[in-house]
Amino acid sequence: MNLRDALELASYAVTVIGLPFAVWVFYLQQRKERENEEEEAYQHLADAYNDFLKTALAHSDLQLRTTSALPDPTPEQRERMLVIFDMLISLFERAFLVAWKPEMTDSEQRRWNSWDDYMREWCRRDDFANALPFLLRGEDPEFQRYITGVAAEEGRSGLIAPA
Repeated sequence: MNLRDALELASYAVTVIGLPFAVWVFYLQQRKERENEEEEAYQHLADAYNDFLKTALAHSDLQLRTTSALPDPTPEQRERMLVIFDMLISLFERAFLVAWKPEMTDSEQRRWNSWDDYMREWCRRDDFANALPFLLRGEDPEFQRYITGVAAEEGRSGLIAPA
């Protein structure tokens, strides 16, 4: 076997073995990069929710972390509550647009379940559920359908109907 034949054989080996291997490695790297980007987006959302909770804590007189609405809030308390609820709806919509998909992998579903739990917890509050029609004006229609459905499932079906 001369040098030319050996080089030709080597080029066939690269084509048959090396090229598919390189494509496979590229695919794995791209998938890992997508997973890292998704995890980073989820982490940003989680940080934003933690910041929201700090806001709720800063306004502890509104009793936002209790299960029932504040009895007889003052007009100023109502205004602050609506602003805070508006912040929360904005965060929920962002989470919905970033994290929700009709078909999810197991890790995507685990991440989404956290947001679904948060939404359900807030929709169980009468004051939040009653404010939803006002809060959802101008929001993404698919998100509106989702959260009004959650509110209905959480026992607020008499207050709002899914769009």
